[in-house]
Amino acid sequence: MARARRRRQKGRGEVFKRPTGWAVRWREGGKRRFRAGFATREDAQKVLEKVLGEIAQGRAGMPPNMRGVPTLAILAEPFLDRRKLTHRTSAEDRYRWRKHLCPYFGHLKPLDVNAARIREFIETKRAEGLNPATVRILVALLSALLTDLVERELTPVNPCRALPRATRRLMRPTHDPRTTPFIEKLDDVRRIYLELPEPLNVAYAIGALAGLRTGEVFALKWEHVDLATRRIHVRESVAGPLKDKDSRVVPILDSLLPILGEWKLRTGGSGRVVPSLRCDGETINKHTPGKYLRMTLNKLRLVRPGLGWYEATRHTFASQWVLSGGSIEKLKEVLGHYSVIVTERYAHLRTDLFPTADLGLIALDLGPGNVVELRPEAAAVTTPQGAAARGKDGTIGHALATGAESAALSYREDEEKAGVTL
Repeated sequence: MARARRRRQKGRGEVFKRPTGWAVRWREGGKRRFRAGFATREDAQKVLEKVLGEIAQGRAGMPPNMRGVPTLAILAEPFLDRRKLTHRTSAEDRYRWRKHLCPYFGHLKPLDVNAARIREFIETKRAEGLNPATVRILVALLSALLTDLVERELTPVNPCRALPRATRRLMRPTHDPRTTPFIEKLDDVRRIYLELPEPLNVAYAIGALAGLRTGEVFALKWEHVDLATRRIHVRESVAGPLKDKDSRVVPILDSLLPILGEWKLRTGGSGRVVPSLRCDGETINKHTPGKYLRMTLNKLRLVRPGLGWYEATRHTFASQWVLSGGSIEKLKEVLGHYSVIVTERYAHLRTDLFPTADLGLIALDLGPGNVVELRPEAAAVTTPQGAAARGKDGTIGHALATGAESAALSYREDEEKAGVTL
């Protein structure tokens, strides 16, 4: 009696022979999957075991079916709504999506977005005259949306994370942060403080001597300023959460301590450090300090292209910190940068960047008095004695020629003594 054929376990897949080689098949998500083209049974068995292992761990061996996924225009709305809770630029992000991204990607499904379409979008926006840095922000917003969809398993990959180098070059910023102007003289910082009206002069002092951002200055409360321990706890901004998300502690320098101490006595030490200039009690508009600063700079004849409130406060603090020999690592913590790489933009101002020992490594004087023109008959003389016989005018003179003739005569006498004729 023939032995009954043993049935394979359900869900374990199958390896079978085809005329063109070995193949495997298995069931996934209620559908039959198939893959062929293996040279040996062992290779096919290894692939099948790997696929089944990924399925067991919850990772699909084949791309999921994305036919029922909505378009990006529908998926972006809840994403932008959730962004309000975590990003203070959520309103600007919504405008960027509706103005630039939605008309180009809104009708597409997540799986239809690829590197080629992203490059086409970048080239289109560059042709419209957008700055490369602006295009970079738009692509970053698109990448954030696709990353959210990947986490929700609505798309398998985020193509923005693997853009070719040639595409990334199209978004390279043209601005050099090393050329950003700042108040180079500390005496000019004092003059600006004395010229600005209250309470903007106090806001300027906090920005220029503590490095706080403009929104952080106008949102600062006295309960977060500890004059006894000389610490400022930066916790919030006018627009809501901080740009770097995390709070930080900023030291109160010797130059800022008396200003804050006197101002606390005059204002009572409660509420905001910089009170409102408006009758309704709202915080100072971000455009107000810039307007008063421009008038002050014009009066003091300190106007420079690109010199605004940020450059005259936070950027000036960082630059003066480095010029005074401060540590880049400590500056990173004070400014709240997420990485010291961002703070390295101020490294070119370090006083110890090129010490005196480095400046004298190549000892060369190219002055006209030290350029030597050799005469033809003395061109082959390279002895130290010949070099020491240089004339006062910097040229090879009679002493060098005489030394060469004497050396030749001595050589001839030695040869004659040895019985050799020249």
